[in-house]
Amino acid sequence: MRIDFHASPEPTLGVEWELALVDRRTRDLRNEVEHLYARAKPRLPHPQRLHQELLRNTVEVVTGVCRDVPEAMADLRATLAGVLPACDELDLDLFGGGTHPFAAWSGQQLSDGPRYEELINRTQWWGRQMLIWGVHVHVGLPERDRVLPVLAGLLTYFPHLQALSASSPIWAGLDTGYASNRALMFQQLPTAGLPFAFDRWAEFERFAADQLTTGVIDDLSEIRWDVRPVPALGTLENRIYDGVSTVADLSALVALTHCLVVDLDARVAAGEPVEVLPPWHTQENKWRAARYGLDAIVIVDTQCTERLVTDDLADLIVRLEPTAARLGCSAELASLTDLVSRGASYQRQRAVAATTGGDLVAVVDSVVRELRESLG
Repeated sequence: MRIDFHASPEPTLGVEWELALVDRRTRDLRNEVEHLYARAKPRLPHPQRLHQELLRNTVEVVTGVCRDVPEAMADLRATLAGVLPACDELDLDLFGGGTHPFAAWSGQQLSDGPRYEELINRTQWWGRQMLIWGVHVHVGLPERDRVLPVLAGLLTYFPHLQALSASSPIWAGLDTGYASNRALMFQQLPTAGLPFAFDRWAEFERFAADQLTTGVIDDLSEIRWDVRPVPALGTLENRIYDGVSTVADLSALVALTHCLVVDLDARVAAGEPVEVLPPWHTQENKWRAARYGLDAIVIVDTQCTERLVTDDLADLIVRLEPTAARLGCSAELASLTDLVSRGASYQRQRAVAATTGGDLVAVVDSVVRELRESLG
């Protein structure tokens, strides 16, 4: 089959931010997304930027096509400015974590629609378990034949991205011992997880044709890889990130994605070498980052060199500074060091649990408060 990649002449940005709906008193999840939509959409300058997801406890805020990180953040703020008053009227708060600390999956309601019904019908228990939230970042690419090499290069930095965003340490009332339980939960779906390694676009087309022919997918959007091409939009989509609870953290992560993709594309276009790890290293790095977060020691090259992820990240930030200056996100990229110093969300959540005797309501309170305060 032929899959046309509608290339983007500029390295545009698009951000999708999934947020859970929690009750203001109990801090449990509430399946109120339809009521929230009814109240929020009349307040929005662009109602189409509020999306429904698999479960009725979730709302997704998306941007339009943006030129840079500041524009993307302003776009998200404009939508949330209409969502928050609607939440107030319904006694709801927005929760920006990768998982909810104590909610029961069995009490959650499925959104209407044949696509969601078929997903649950096929995946059963694992599909019903998907109480997870993340952030997706699209970056426009100008050449179809550079998409897969850029994707392969981006996977070398998979653990850096996952460790920084990890926000799902507590599941069903228990600390899992993982920084990102979400990462390992999501890959249980049959088309999710790490992408296959393809050198040429024709190989991706052949793979997609096989998936469609055998009924694994009905549409390309059902390929739910951690990083995937989106041919209709002309983007490479990073789906690695856990849910995010502050605008500052989100802007730093979006800046890192933007700079990495643009830098890798420029290097591929110039014929420069790009470090590409074998899949066994990438798979191990994903597990290490999910387990240990910012304390992970990761594999950084084909010679099996290992480094503390934060040390490698510090060097990466310096290397990307010229790219950030061109893209107008120098401050946002530099703020990654503040994120590391402050602690990733999984570390902040554990600190709250430790100081409150394991009070998981207090953990939800802290995540909710972070988002409210970051929005001013």
